[in-house]
Amino acid sequence: MSLQLGDTAPDFSAETTTGPIRFHEWLGSGWGVLFSHPADYTPVCTTELGAVARLKPEFDRRGVKCAAISVDPLDSHHGWIADINETQSTQVNFPIIADPDRSVARLYGMIHPNTDDKATVRSVFIIGPDKKIKLTLTYPMSCGRNFAEILRVIDSLQLTSKHKVATPADWQHGQDCIVTLAVKDEEIPALFPKGVRKPRPYLRYTPQPNL
Repeated sequence: MSLQLGDTAPDFSAETTTGPIRFHEWLGSGWGVLFSHPADYTPVCTTELGAVARLKPEFDRRGVKCAAISVDPLDSHHGWIADINETQSTQVNFPIIADPDRSVARLYGMIHPNTDDKATVRSVFIIGPDKKIKLTLTYPMSCGRNFAEILRVIDSLQLTSKHKVATPADWQHGQDCIVTLAVKDEEIPALFPKGVRKPRPYLRYTPQPNL
């Protein structure tokens, strides 16, 4: 059965390029991004791991830890990192999890059903401080993941976890948010002192409340 939004992210122990981890313990009280790649030394994933390394200051600023995973062994990961660092002009600065027995891949439903049992789906899991899965994405082999979008989603998730708002289509940090339907009109002055505009009774915009 596949993991759903709101499920607890499965815990596991594994060897990584930065040492052994217990996943929940490694996450601590912050947010996490776990993303899989089908194999080491693949071209699209080489660019993706380089992109995450370059964006690490942005993930750190949001209190987010990133970890990559594939079913390749640890020595393969270390060899690949040298290629990533050279071709992407960066230094890989987050753990790559070794999963040669595919135990983590099975826990997270990463084994691709239409290929062999060594091919992991290119998945992304965003995990909250409560260890619950907040977002999942799955990409085809040919399309590089957009980590600027993943940061945007994290901004939205962190905002909406603390305030009674949702974020509209194409929302970016600093733009107006939507007051959730659970908020009654009479509650708005106390909750949203910056004010609300209402083009429709059910569509209520307010400035981003944490700015």
